[in-house]
Amino acid sequence: MPTAIVSGALANKPFNGGAAWTRLSWALGLRRLGFRVCFVEQIDPAACVDASGAPASFESSENLAFFRRVTRRFGLAGDAALVCGERTEGLTMPELLDRAADAELLLNITGHLTVGPLRSRPRRKVYIDLDPGYTQLWHAEGVGGSRLEGHDFYFTVGEHVGTAGCPIPTGGIHWRPVRQPVLLDEWPVCGTADPDRFTTVASWRGPFGPVAHGGATLGPKAHEFRTFADLPGRVPAATFEIALDIHPADAKDAESLRGRGWRLADPKAVASDPDAFRAYVQESGAEFSVAQAVYVRTGSGWFSDRTARYLASGKPAVVQDTGFSRNLPVGRGLLAFRTPEEAAAAVEAVRADYEAHCAAARELAERYFAAEVVLGRLVEEAAAP
Repeated sequence: MPTAIVSGALANKPFNGGAAWTRLSWALGLRRLGFRVCFVEQIDPAACVDASGAPASFESSENLAFFRRVTRRFGLAGDAALVCGERTEGLTMPELLDRAADAELLLNITGHLTVGPLRSRPRRKVYIDLDPGYTQLWHAEGVGGSRLEGHDFYFTVGEHVGTAGCPIPTGGIHWRPVRQPVLLDEWPVCGTADPDRFTTVASWRGPFGPVAHGGATLGPKAHEFRTFADLPGRVPAATFEIALDIHPADAKDAESLRGRGWRLADPKAVASDPDAFRAYVQESGAEFSVAQAVYVRTGSGWFSDRTARYLASGKPAVVQDTGFSRNLPVGRGLLAFRTPEEAAAAVEAVRADYEAHCAAARELAERYFAAEVVLGRLVEEAAAP
């Protein structure tokens, strides 16, 4: 059985069930292809917090507790390690080095793994870019250290990076397109929901600050949401809810959204672990969401793994177009918009023929996002000379 190392942020995002699914899908997808998967994560001691978000020791941190719960829940506990300074949870460093030396493949999600002896040992080292535009612009500016260095293959969920018409700088790297993998059996069709309830899970400002490109400043998701803030008034028969991570300093924005008809839920209350996140998605009627400006303005072709999970659950998705409409069929199950008028029309279209859109959503997930297909292609490419 071939060995694969998968590295990404799990404990680093202890209250984020959606982020956990993002990393789990790559690891569990490879396991289903016949790999013995070892999941490795690094965490800075300064990033360790307790359940209230206050600084904590590694041993007493919510980060460690979350890592233990999730790896046990998905059968990875005996094949996982959390590295914090000189300490490790799970596999020891000598055991990790042995696994890495035996590994055919490393999937380094966003370049998370930086421990040199671990990163260098697998035979094929693959960088997975989940943040197209950010990754390449930071690299061009010399930000982010050497995270991109030392890999044999570079894959990005921005399908247009490196193609004509996409201004994202490649940095001389051959960026290969890859889609967000979804474990279809973990995300079955769930038909019991209010068809008029459109939801999403989002961060108002996100983990990254604005980036500058082409003379323009590309801001956080908040700017995009403001553009479409009047949507509930345009489609009063539907309800719109965001499980929104928003800082108390942005209380005026939260009140503005509520005043315009948006419902706001606390993501820590409704989507803080993988099971809660899945329940929130599957109890929704459909998704409505905008995208980060950098994905939209560059036409990167980025597509959200969260949206792919809505589709797998048989939930139609009405989402802001980042250029993905050039690669995926839109109009049934998946509807793309660029203007408030298009967004309202797409929501009305879903409501008018809901069952057909639900069926089309699942078909799209099966055809374009099935983990075995997505990762099977990646493995084939990474095995090529």
